[in-house]
Amino acid sequence: MPETLGTSRLLALDKQHVWHPYSPMPGQAAPLVVDSAAGVRLRIAEPGGGTHELIDGMSSWWSAVHGYNHPVLNEAARAQLDRMSHVMFGGLTHEPAVRLAARLVEMTPEPLQHVFFSDSGSVSVEVAIKMCLQYWRSLGRPLKRRLLTWRGGYHGDTWQPMSVCDPDGGMHALWSGALPRQVFAQAPPSGFDAPPDPAYAAHLSEMIARHAHELAAVIVEPVVQNAGGMRFHAPAYLATLREACDEHGVLLIFDEIATGFGRTGTLFAAEHAGVSPDVLCVGKALTGGYLSMAATLCTSRVAEGISRGEVPVLAHGPTFMANPLAAAIADASLNLLLEQDWQREVKRIEARLRDGLAPASDLPGVRDVRVLGAIGVVQLDHRLDAAAMATATRAAAREGVWLRPFGDLIYTMPPYIATDADVTRICAAVRAAATAA
Repeated sequence: MPETLGTSRLLALDKQHVWHPYSPMPGQAAPLVVDSAAGVRLRIAEPGGGTHELIDGMSSWWSAVHGYNHPVLNEAARAQLDRMSHVMFGGLTHEPAVRLAARLVEMTPEPLQHVFFSDSGSVSVEVAIKMCLQYWRSLGRPLKRRLLTWRGGYHGDTWQPMSVCDPDGGMHALWSGALPRQVFAQAPPSGFDAPPDPAYAAHLSEMIARHAHELAAVIVEPVVQNAGGMRFHAPAYLATLREACDEHGVLLIFDEIATGFGRTGTLFAAEHAGVSPDVLCVGKALTGGYLSMAATLCTSRVAEGISRGEVPVLAHGPTFMANPLAAAIADASLNLLLEQDWQREVKRIEARLRDGLAPASDLPGVRDVRVLGAIGVVQLDHRLDAAAMATATRAAAREGVWLRPFGDLIYTMPPYIATDADVTRICAAVRAAATAA
């Protein structure tokens, strides 16, 4: 075993060498050092020695739905590790990947039938886009190569996904002049329970009709626009997209990397609308937060169209595609999810979030409070700079909770195993963070 670094030494080396996400180099604020984690709690190492615990209100960026150090997932990892940790997937296959693919097809809406594995959510979106572009090229229509989405979305940090994030004020606005130029509809009206706006539905249909000759696909996050602003919209707009895509010969991609596996109260967010896409992206909670893995599912129509083309293969092959260790854990994680009454747990968390966050509406500087499933959002009337975000994070930590605000949002996505007392404490921390911000 390597010698354990002391916390002070670890932080010094971190500042010198480690570049954290969406942070300058070197970092301006020291990160918290996680010594270990169990259940919903992170054990934080203190620079002067000792530890303290924080409830993780973020589910490790929405992935650790079962919490940490879960005995079932630990055992799945150990058992697979004794067999093999990895083998290339080109020309080979193995039981964990086959079992997981069959499980995903069983869980997801019809008529999705085929599963392409990758190692991150962003890459699963790259694969989805490539599928759609290659589909139309294989059918002899190579000019259908643009994508339509609505404003306010976020689909990842790699190249094509960045091109369908909001180009004005979004997380990747810096690259708007270099990225492929896509087609952007207006952002969907806010409100999951709001009556659908016929004028907006007509706007979506008109945009698809006008650009159908050049569109390979429409791509959206169903029901919840996540890192683009944590906005909720009426499910009916998904049905509008499905109808317009069918009418005008355009494929439909749903990005459920953040919303899949129960987060919004249905197993997949598209189920709120009763529609299915041609291509579906899943990730994050797929492995219960243990290892990075994602998947892109498609219909037989898409797969067969590609297979009839000049290049009759999907031209993509990640080195760690279908990693057996990740696949075995993912299969165990999905079993764990389905064997429990996950809907009841998500509804319980939703009720607690509604009660606990409602008082935030009366706080100065708060524009909106909204809850859907195991998602709670407090939106401020101003954006937070780095100093204000750090202040808000410290305020939450003083309440015993880890939160990571961004933009004008202080939000939480608790693990499904969070108790009522845990969620009550998370809500108090969100309110404290909003007050401090």
